[in-house]
Amino acid sequence: MFERRWLLGFGSALVAVFFATNPASAGVLDAQWTAPTTNTDGSALTDLGFYRVYYSIAPTAPCPGATFIQVATSTPAPQGTQIVSFRLTGLTTGAPYNVSVTAVDTGGNESSCSAAATAPAQVEFGVAPTTTVNFGSVNIGSSVTQTFTVTSTRSTTVTGTASVPAPFSIVSGSPFTLVGTGATATVTVRFTPTSTATASTSVNFTADGDSMSRLVTGIGVGTTSTLTVTKAGTGSGTITSLPAGINCGTTCSASFTNGTVVTLTAAATTGSTFTGWSGGGCTGTGTCIVTMNAAASVTATFTLPSFALNVTKSGNGSGTVTSSPTGINCGTTCSGSFNSGTMVTLTAAPATGSLFAGWSGSCTGTTTTCSVTMSAARAVTATFNTNPNAFSDNPLVAGSTVEKAAHITELRTAIAAARARNGLPAVTWTDSTLGGITVKAIHITELRAAVNAVYTRLSLTVPTYTDPTIVAGQTTSKAAHVQELRNAVSALP
Repeated sequence: MFERRWLLGFGSALVAVFFATNPASAGVLDAQWTAPTTNTDGSALTDLGFYRVYYSIAPTAPCPGATFIQVATSTPAPQGTQIVSFRLTGLTTGAPYNVSVTAVDTGGNESSCSAAATAPAQVEFGVAPTTTVNFGSVNIGSSVTQTFTVTSTRSTTVTGTASVPAPFSIVSGSPFTLVGTGATATVTVRFTPTSTATASTSVNFTADGDSMSRLVTGIGVGTTSTLTVTKAGTGSGTITSLPAGINCGTTCSASFTNGTVVTLTAAATTGSTFTGWSGGGCTGTGTCIVTMNAAASVTATFTLPSFALNVTKSGNGSGTVTSSPTGINCGTTCSGSFNSGTMVTLTAAPATGSLFAGWSGSCTGTTTTCSVTMSAARAVTATFNTNPNAFSDNPLVAGSTVEKAAHITELRTAIAAARARNGLPAVTWTDSTLGGITVKAIHITELRAAVNAVYTRLSLTVPTYTDPTIVAGQTTSKAAHVQELRNAVSALP
């Protein structure tokens, strides 16, 4: 085996302690020893294969152990005082390490462990700044640069590189060479955004097995912003922009280069009124001026003039008038305001015991509905009259309902109205004021004759009655007589 003649030395330089925000730094340790020249029996060493460099964090003894690095020899037969050097990398910065070396011949025979030497692992270099570097907001298509200073912390020569992924790139300073403690190099990094997203990544620095990183961030900013116009209100109109881009109308959104001053102009269509701007910092009814530095939204309001529609009810009857669109329920609300051009449909509904007699004013006719277009203030009168065919104790029930003078009076009124509608003269009734007079056969006979005349006038079939011939003093007055007359009158147009 080898003669154990070792000189184990360590070269390291003191460096600054880095913050925990820079975890990607690793320490190194330089080991040196004198190569053996003879075997333990004094013979010349001619079959040196390699060295094993054992290491562990102090105070643990490194050799023998499972943690070692195999180092090739430059010659199987070292001569004189050959110094062998090797750098351990990836160590914990600042931690003390024990290091020991063995020699292995080409036959695989390993020498005993050298005495352990102890030294702390240190970094090769430092990078400033140590905090996150913010490139700020940069327009897409443009770029900005920031610099990092790399400083050697060792007396030896330090050689390294810097790298960073897109949208960042290294402009200059990589690779770098630092000669001696305190030597510096400048690494320039460029940020060139391609989208409006926030970019955040690390610039990685490596040198002779040592490494560290610095976080960089930046925001891509678009060079244009979108202006959107919305129209509101009951009216209509158009909005145009200067410079051109918006014609709303149809095109209500457009992009403008940041910094552009956009002037919006509103024009109401015939019959509408432009009542003002809102949003985008615009108010009033003049032009709207927006300076485009970010997306903006503006609303233009157009309205239609409105006119009053008044409904009046007349006649001796009652009923309600409603409108579509809603607004009038007369009833209680007999006036409403409607936009110009609106067609309002009025519907009349007579109350029980009343009839709708017709419209006057801005509406005419006798149908229960009428329509009026609101191009000015309008007034409509709805006439409701009492229903002459509205009978009490209706229907009369034979053998149950007692005939009354009021029943005869109601029939006289209804028949008189029917005769008048159809051009027949008035009738002179027996016992014109019935009061408490008992119903007589003559009363029924007169009523039948009066209503039959209307049927004849209209060329209609005369009704058929119970007891066609009523004889005074013989024919008993019945409820059927009155009810048949009621039915006959109600059937007349």
